[in-house]
Amino acid sequence: MFRDCSRSIESGMPTYPGDPEVSVSAHATHESDGYSVQALRCGSHTGTHVDAPRHTEPDGETLDERDVDEWVFEARLVDLAPCDPREAIDSDAFPSGLGSDGDRDVDLLVLRTGWEDHWNEPRYRDHPYLTRAFAARCREAGVGVGLDTFGPDPTPSVSGTSVEPAADEPTGVPTHHELLGAGLPIVENLRNLASLPERFTLYAFPLPVREGDGAPVRAVAEWE
Repeated sequence: MFRDCSRSIESGMPTYPGDPEVSVSAHATHESDGYSVQALRCGSHTGTHVDAPRHTEPDGETLDERDVDEWVFEARLVDLAPCDPREAIDSDAFPSGLGSDGDRDVDLLVLRTGWEDHWNEPRYRDHPYLTRAFAARCREAGVGVGLDTFGPDPTPSVSGTSVEPAADEPTGVPTHHELLGAGLPIVENLRNLASLPERFTLYAFPLPVREGDGAPVRAVAEWE
């Protein structure tokens, strides 16, 4: 079976604060030109996308420095839903039996927080996030992460419409550094994670952006 886990790319869709807004507009039309062409403007981290190490690591690999088969992941679902706004997902949520002494077939943990339900809402910024301790467990086990959120680190909130961050909430992108610094993949803004089996294959082929720090993907889950 297959399931599309990607967000559609469309004008006005949610973007990470400070990233380019997305615009899809008519460049040529059947009525005027006899054919249709759309003009697409977006950032490299639009919608459902992968982060290459270069995203946060100055000397990290770019998209085109990786073989295409590295974007096919043996995934394990970690269903944590429902999570609270800006909840810290700590190392105790890391599944047992992964790594050198256990299941070495898994190379991506797909974390379902339930936050995909808040897409197109201001509170989508108030998603749960991974602690650096959780990311360290990923690094030890050699697994990347996929999430139904903007990313593994906290996203800046919207004053007046969001939950206030806790005093100990981290700033910056420490979890990105922990994962991308080890060359581990991050897949963000996934959807349709409910009722996926615990084990599946996730295909997440990025657009072949030259020296890309990330790119949108068509993320598709497959299982027997």
